[in-house]
Amino acid sequence: MADVKVKLQDIFLWKGISRTGKTDHGEIKAHSLVEAKALLRQQGITPSLVKKKSKALVFTRPKITSSDISVVTRQIATMLGAGVPLVQSINLIASGASNDTLRQLMENISIQVQGGIPLSEVLREHSDFFDGLYCDLVKSGEQSGALDRIFDRIAVYKEKAEALKSKIKKAMFYPIAVILVACIVTSILLIFVVPQFAETFSTMGAEMPAFTSLVLEISKFMQANWYLMLAALFLGWVALSKCYQNNPNVKIAADHGILKLPVIGMILSKAAIARCARTLSTTFAAGVPLIEALESAAGAAGNEKYKAAIFFVRQEVAAGNQMHAAMKNTEVFPEMVNQMVAIGEESGALDSMLAKVATIYEQEVDDAVDGLTALLEPLIMAVLGVLIGGLIIAMYLPIFQLGSIV
Repeated sequence: MADVKVKLQDIFLWKGISRTGKTDHGEIKAHSLVEAKALLRQQGITPSLVKKKSKALVFTRPKITSSDISVVTRQIATMLGAGVPLVQSINLIASGASNDTLRQLMENISIQVQGGIPLSEVLREHSDFFDGLYCDLVKSGEQSGALDRIFDRIAVYKEKAEALKSKIKKAMFYPIAVILVACIVTSILLIFVVPQFAETFSTMGAEMPAFTSLVLEISKFMQANWYLMLAALFLGWVALSKCYQNNPNVKIAADHGILKLPVIGMILSKAAIARCARTLSTTFAAGVPLIEALESAAGAAGNEKYKAAIFFVRQEVAAGNQMHAAMKNTEVFPEMVNQMVAIGEESGALDSMLAKVATIYEQEVDDAVDGLTALLEPLIMAVLGVLIGGLIIAMYLPIFQLGSIV
């Protein structure tokens, strides 16, 4: 039953005659042209023209983002908590969605749930939007009869994950922005501005300073090969991306290497710990067995180093060892995390202790990102000042020397 697929409804434009004999027109949703005509006849309309509404181009079709799923989850949790039935909650979300793709997705889910398919199984059919962890948690809520509480936990989890993702993007944006802006400005000066000075210098007949000669040679190289350099950068980026996605060894080496970067590596490391702890806390509190919870946490780690460490912990726990001891043996997790997990195991409150770990490290990530932002703002000005100022000095050195000679 879980393999049943329901086609998303299309929008049809129609013209026809109503019961009163008046000519009318409008839009109607249906799965096919035949169904659209049948629905119109049920409404007392004799259709004279029914045609499928042309869709926007694929690249203009609105996408469903993880942020959209987070908002939908919170809406479902709120409505279920207020006593609104599940199907009605989904229909209300669909009717209020401004994103056409999201609205069709929710309508599709509603139809399948009304057909008797469990919500968790319906969500698994849309794995592009609802991952395995999401579906497993919903399934545990269905089995325990506490779907409202489970959706509330999922909503908190998704909101925390989105907030953490936003912080990581913010941390990565500034260094990349510094490099891009510096490269673009320097390239423009070397390709378009420096050649103007070169023409002037060629009429002087004097020997150029070493620094000026170096900049002129770099400018000539950039003018002759800028398109080759741009193509090489693009192809290199594509090749590295493909290798990272398809070659496990490259991915492992890259993930280990990025954690060694100053500041950025520390932020990504804390973020990985926060994600693992938040995932473990949410799944374990929802009644998911610890072994399965650890598997979900490994998938949510976002870094191969921490993923491998979590899988090692999973093997040790499956063999009967304590979780905190296994985590300590990985030599990946900080001692504070190991101690808090040990206290959680001894007190029987592992889920709440893991939630505290996640909160601590999320706050540390937030503070680190703010600190990085404050550091990089003057750094951007300094880097651009050195590059642009250096080029200007190189261009004016021959003029200064000429003045001293005169």
